[in-house]
Amino acid sequence: MRVRRRKGAKEHLESNPQYVILKPEEVKGHWQEVFGNDHPIHIEVGSGKGRFITGMAAKNPQINYIGIDIQVSVLSHALDKVLDSQLPNVKLMLADGSSLTHYFADSEVERLYLNFSDPWPKRRHEKRRLTYKSFLDTYKKILPEKGEIHFKTDNRGLFEYSLASFSQYGMILEQVWLDLHASDYENNVMTEYEEKFSQKGQVIYRVEARFKR
Repeated sequence: MRVRRRKGAKEHLESNPQYVILKPEEVKGHWQEVFGNDHPIHIEVGSGKGRFITGMAAKNPQINYIGIDIQVSVLSHALDKVLDSQLPNVKLMLADGSSLTHYFADSEVERLYLNFSDPWPKRRHEKRRLTYKSFLDTYKKILPEKGEIHFKTDNRGLFEYSLASFSQYGMILEQVWLDLHASDYENNVMTEYEEKFSQKGQVIYRVEARFKR
């Protein structure tokens, strides 16, 4: 997600340490202590403006959620939603999806969400796609045995690429939706982009894939 630079975004994040983990490398292996309970942890890599992560947290108070984004301005908008919701089971952190092992111990995260990731359509940018094999290596380390990745996109090319990437990595495709909003799936929480795209008639693709260690 690309957004206009937001004045004061960095200061906004720094002034809310109750929700924004400013030094996540220092809590690696201790995230349950951060939340103050032993509930499972789900993370969203590329949290955008926070609609999905706050929506999931509201629906599932028995799960702890962490929204991750690399852009300061984007994360500051997500913080606005978290502050509005006052949900105790949401945290945010500024980080790159390729560096997750710096912040999470082996098997510390139960599930990972990738929603409307940048498709990086040019072949020379393949390694930047969040479903490229090097990213899968990272996800596998922080997820438990049979840990799941839930992936949504409106980009058919990225979806087809990701299905192939998951399969070639040896993952199991548990469920695949070729038109999510036309299906009977009842637990969908939309992102800001998803609502915008679907209102224009854009098909939304979704897959649940798991590692088979």
